[in-house]
Amino acid sequence: MCTAIKILNQDLYFGRNLDLEYNFKEQVVITPRKYKLNLKNKTNYHTKYAIIGMAQVSENYPLYAEAANEKGLCMAGLYFPGNAVYNKEKENHINIATFELIPWILGNYTKVQDLQKDLPKINITNQKFSSKLPIPDLHWLISDKEKSIVLEQVKEGLKIYDNPYEVLTNNPPFYYHKINLSNYLNITSKTAINRFSDKINLIGYGQGMGMIGLPGDVTPTARFVRATFNKFNFAECKSEEETISQFFHILDSVAIIKGTVLTKENKEDLTIYSSCINANKGIYYYKTYYNNQINAIMLNEKNKNSKELTIYKLETNQNIKYLN
Repeated sequence: MCTAIKILNQDLYFGRNLDLEYNFKEQVVITPRKYKLNLKNKTNYHTKYAIIGMAQVSENYPLYAEAANEKGLCMAGLYFPGNAVYNKEKENHINIATFELIPWILGNYTKVQDLQKDLPKINITNQKFSSKLPIPDLHWLISDKEKSIVLEQVKEGLKIYDNPYEVLTNNPPFYYHKINLSNYLNITSKTAINRFSDKINLIGYGQGMGMIGLPGDVTPTARFVRATFNKFNFAECKSEEETISQFFHILDSVAIIKGTVLTKENKEDLTIYSSCINANKGIYYYKTYYNNQINAIMLNEKNKNSKELTIYKLETNQNIKYLN
């Protein structure tokens, strides 16, 4: 389970919670310009643009969970079990495996609008990276400063949705989340008024009563509604620090606390990390479940022009500032 959001506040901010019952050797990884990636369709591909994001690195290949390129295009893959359907290679298509999709798109494109022209040609294939790594069931949120889209390859084919909410969670498919959001159109951040009856004098007894009915569980549908409500109602920010703080507070509102969600195998699902990328400045911010301090890594010119991947191990131990 995961939640991804985009916020536009002068700069573009894009990030996510990654909810999982295990760590996947995640690290902050910078892929430089002109980095060679061998694709499963037996072609060699060199990135045009540098990329920064969270990834597992295997055989010098960045397996990104989410990332942004130096031009401000952002992308995140989120768990989509039972609905994602991948195909064998098809003739007259751009055949891209799931693990190749993020580095291929971010390495090639700068705008969602340009990408959309080529998306109908893309066939997401069922090829594994290796025998040791399973094929993850995913759908994707893709954003730039102007717009956001959702990419889902399902049994009926490749679906591309405009996403005006700029939020994505997991199942069901995105069209359901759009319909479901209307069930909460009466919720408000303002002081609640009596709509029950004009014949009964009902008076609110506390703040926040306009939010009664906002779902509080961590199912994908509930997180979608809550993240969207918080995203569209957060206070205006005047600085980078305020925006980053607000961004992480929104992610915190849909985070999973260890022990509150157990899988069928009785494993603890939790938010193993949260991220926020300033896509205009090329700054990747993150915090982990056990370290609430926000850490930042900048995409600089040295990284962009490196010959190799630049890898930053996560700071996972809690940092506490003692004041006496």
